[in-house]
Amino acid sequence: MADAGAHGGRYGKVLAAVGAATALAAGAAAPAAAAVPAHGGERYVALGDSYTSAPGVPTQSGGDCARSSVNYPSLTAKALHQKSFKDVSCSGAKTDDMWRTQGANAPQLNALGKRTRLVTVGIGGNDIGFGEIIGTCAQLSVSDPAGAPCRKKYTAADGSDLLNKRVADAAPKVARVLKAIHQRAPHARVVLVGYPSIMPDSGVGCFPNVPIAAGDTPYLRDTEKKLNAMLKQQARKAHVRYADTYRATVGHDTCRPEKDRWIEGAQPTRPAAPFHPNADGERAMAKPVITQARGR
Repeated sequence: MADAGAHGGRYGKVLAAVGAATALAAGAAAPAAAAVPAHGGERYVALGDSYTSAPGVPTQSGGDCARSSVNYPSLTAKALHQKSFKDVSCSGAKTDDMWRTQGANAPQLNALGKRTRLVTVGIGGNDIGFGEIIGTCAQLSVSDPAGAPCRKKYTAADGSDLLNKRVADAAPKVARVLKAIHQRAPHARVVLVGYPSIMPDSGVGCFPNVPIAAGDTPYLRDTEKKLNAMLKQQARKAHVRYADTYRATVGHDTCRPEKDRWIEGAQPTRPAAPFHPNADGERAMAKPVITQARGR
């Protein structure tokens, strides 16, 4: 068992940063129920959560939604020469936030209309509890850095994996979002966007720089891959395109040196939220999104 004191104040600062990531994933403001008919209709509309909005990446806009002017939707709009573009992605968004207000922000689906010709959507991570999972795993890592205390935490009494269940439970929610997009923007090409490579694609991580225990690094990596596989399956079922941003970011995860890191760790060294893409990460995510948006 590791001695938490051996890591001194550094580990405490790392956990504080993880707490910030958890709060970000939870959202800045409590949502209120709303069922307002759609009346938007820009030709390209971007929907999604913080991996879409890119909190912390300059220049920020969107109030408490923390959108970046160089997130992948903005880069996609520029590459496709889309002058009629609206980004309504919002940090902390869950699938339910497609239909309800999030703080002062209207339901995301309200931005769609019959004029819309392209929709990108990145959603599902907060439905499985991204912030809570990262926070829990970080807190537990100091108790057994060489083990897998987080995997143990999320293993039910019958031996089943609770995070697998969360991914399965999120599938019909994602399907409902895709169906609603088709209904509100019947002429649009839809691209469902996966999540980038957060944990190293192989190996046991880089504790304590990234406070995830050795055995939990592959566990969280596999959980994210299952989430992305579910998203890809839902895209296929809904006859929409899937943008694989995981493959596009392998080798640039939280454990990489600063010059090679596209997903920041618990203590970002470049402008970004903890465990979220920096500007290079958003640029890398944009490439498969642009390819799918072009129909290639």
